[in-house]
Amino acid sequence: AVDMLKMGRPKMIANLMMYQRPQLVEAHDQYWALIRKHLAIAGIDSPETLSQDAEEFFVWKHPDLVLSQTCGMPYRTWLHDKVQLVGTPDYGLAGCPAGYYRSAIIVRADDTRSEVAAFKDATFAYNQTFSQSGYAAPFWHLKPHGFWFESRLQTEQHVASARAVANGSADIASIDAVTWRNVETYEPVANQLRVLAWTKPTPGLPLITSLGSDAGVIFNALEGAIAELDAQNRSLLGIKGIVNVPKEAYLAVRNPDEAL
Repeated sequence: AVDMLKMGRPKMIANLMMYQRPQLVEAHDQYWALIRKHLAIAGIDSPETLSQDAEEFFVWKHPDLVLSQTCGMPYRTWLHDKVQLVGTPDYGLAGCPAGYYRSAIIVRADDTRSEVAAFKDATFAYNQTFSQSGYAAPFWHLKPHGFWFESRLQTEQHVASARAVANGSADIASIDAVTWRNVETYEPVANQLRVLAWTKPTPGLPLITSLGSDAGVIFNALEGAIAELDAQNRSLLGIKGIVNVPKEAYLAVRNPDEAL
């Protein structure tokens, strides 16, 4: 506490943990080093390392947040008036406009049910109730079918949801398209799973900064960093560029009726 008082203000923080996994640590580190380089050129200080293991809301609400990536649902529900929207990465996802994403509704490969309506009494695995891709998107996908899963298993993470379906702890889950792409690449359980359906595209995971930051300069730094990423790391991260998805587009997406 004494050190914090001496400093006069909290230490800067940044992280990019939403799509972090062991195989992508080095790629994220190079990406951040390039972002820092471009921020420094613009005269903006930033932390040397990413706080990838910090609690997400601690980071998102940090008064000296330089950069983080959040999910659309926490952004529209709790954060949109407490942070600035910097931009949205474009992951080049099939069936989605630039900067948008959707969810793969996955089931076991050997499950013979072919329609989502047939899973009414199934156990649904989800990461968090405040996840756009893991909870809100499937909620609205099922709304026309007139039901929501009564049997639900909270797993905390998308990858854990996929594993739960594969091992039989659950029957169905909703995984965002970027994570699903990574699951197919890195998770041995992927060959035990298949995509039953895709949800409607919504704005992708937004990059945010504190209210006191210069969001435009940070956007430009990200653009420069992505352009400089080597081909292998750009491919590993799956980032094609960064786009401006309007704040209004995020706020227009509805929350599930019973999630909050």
